[in-house]
Amino acid sequence: MRRRLCCALALCLGFGGGVAAADPAEQGREVYGEFCVTCHGRDMIAPGAISFDLRKFPKDDFDRFRNAVLNDKGQAMPPWRGKISDEDLDDLWAYVRSGG
Repeated sequence: MRRRLCCALALCLGFGGGVAAADPAEQGREVYGEFCVTCHGRDMIAPGAISFDLRKFPKDDFDRFRNAVLNDKGQAMPPWRGKISDEDLDDLWAYVRSGG
């Protein structure tokens, strides 16, 4: 949804013809700012010892990441299923993999 809005805005402003897709990691940084920064900290540097340090998340385990984000992790983390799009999840994964 976010990319479609960016592309539509670019077209309205006259930047049409060959609008380049935004970098997924940069888009993911925006998603992170909306959903994750409160608990996981700015630039994935957790403000305390309670939340997981996302800089250490295994970079080759998307299934684990997807499950952690979408499904209930108990009191540690609420489920985001239905609140985050597949596209935003992919962008968020790109951001986490980038290391911030």
